[in-house]
Amino acid sequence: MTMRRSVPLLLAACTLSADLTLPARADTLYAFRDGYPTPETSTRARNDADLARAVTAYRFWYPTVSVEGIFNGNRVAGIEDNKAMGIAAAGPKQVGFTLNSDTPYGSAALDLSQGPMVIELPPGPYIGLVDDHHQGWVLDLGIPGPDAGQGGKHLVLPPGYEGDVPAGYFAGRSLSNKVLLAVRALPVDADVPRAMDALRAIKVHPLSASANPQPIRFVDTTEVDMDSTSLRWEDNLQFWQVLKRIIDDEPVVGKFLPMYGLLATLGIEKGKPFAPDARMTEILERAARTGRDQLLVSAFDSDRPDRLAWPGRKWEWAGLVPGSAQFETPSGIDLEARDRWFAQAIVTSPAMFRRSAGAGSLYWLAARDRTGAYLDGGKTYKLVVPQPVPDKLFWSVTVYDAQTRSEVRTDQGKAALRSLFELKDASKTEPTSLYFGPTPPAGQEARWIKTVPGRGWFTYIRIYGPEQAAFDGSWKPDDFVEVK
Repeated sequence: MTMRRSVPLLLAACTLSADLTLPARADTLYAFRDGYPTPETSTRARNDADLARAVTAYRFWYPTVSVEGIFNGNRVAGIEDNKAMGIAAAGPKQVGFTLNSDTPYGSAALDLSQGPMVIELPPGPYIGLVDDHHQGWVLDLGIPGPDAGQGGKHLVLPPGYEGDVPAGYFAGRSLSNKVLLAVRALPVDADVPRAMDALRAIKVHPLSASANPQPIRFVDTTEVDMDSTSLRWEDNLQFWQVLKRIIDDEPVVGKFLPMYGLLATLGIEKGKPFAPDARMTEILERAARTGRDQLLVSAFDSDRPDRLAWPGRKWEWAGLVPGSAQFETPSGIDLEARDRWFAQAIVTSPAMFRRSAGAGSLYWLAARDRTGAYLDGGKTYKLVVPQPVPDKLFWSVTVYDAQTRSEVRTDQGKAALRSLFELKDASKTEPTSLYFGPTPPAGQEARWIKTVPGRGWFTYIRIYGPEQAAFDGSWKPDDFVEVK
């Protein structure tokens, strides 16, 4: 190459280099000088990055901390892991995310660290599941499970278990040592005492004690004030402290490695001290408040079109991914659906999200009236439910406090109107009118749920054993209408 040709090329290269210099922007979030961040920029960028990581981590690990709330509620009530099971004909006394009064519940924290646990169900109308410490699905029990209501022995295997699985068991493998056993006994013929006795007939014991099992103890908490939620932790530093204890106690889940990496940037690592300084404490507390609020927006103000159950109605699907226990879609995990569910509810199972006739139960959410306004505890509303409701078993409407996501608590002492109980004499052909508000309309006391002025509320309609009309639009409830 001659000198004459190289000079233009050199000038062109210099011009290109100059063109690659980033122009100054008036709207930039951060200030740079000669391509390098200023000290103020570095401080701000680090804080912003840590906050963003913390909010993402909060939303992902929320189900893990939420289920610890259930374990904690049981332990406070004297229900020891592996030794006892709480049972209750639940109501407003039991604070728990969208618990209901339709069926008696049984729940227990099982510890698999010493080996597999056996759950024996007699034949009967049970609906149950086992979820791991991250609310990941392990096993279905009863009608939606492999025993199909005919009874059977179910075996919950701990992480890394390499032993043989004995013949005659329905087995599921957990990713954690602590798991939640949750079982409901359907009150056939509205016989709640018999359903409670059905829960007492369940046997739980270590596999190693199968030759001489010791019976698990049952604790009836029907009349006990219980809090089985993470409400006390969810908007402050305790969220992270509880999560750190769980991270230390449980094995690492391989598919969660990126999320453990997020926690490490925040000072939460398995087996290492967690001692955030003042800067990180402020960030973590802010992230807890921000993350919690973002979850509630997903729960109660989603803008997804697929949330709507019926055209022209405000009713929404509570679960947005049909038939998937972990919100899997062909494109990946539906994080919005995951956030939405765990902000308002607990536990997962494929059976809970099926949209097929005869499958388990269906859940629809309403937080707004016909005009689109949120339901207000100081106003009175009417809900018209067309008859017959397409259920093979029964149906109900349950009212929840928007702040606690638990049944409304008033001096009325109830939060549900149920076809097996309060509505058992309602017409099977004429529409059923139900009322909600601080005081009942005259003559409607038997079909009314009391609400609290100054507190928002939402409701679930549940159908057990739904029939085809629940899916094809030929049946749908009216919206809530304010009664002036």
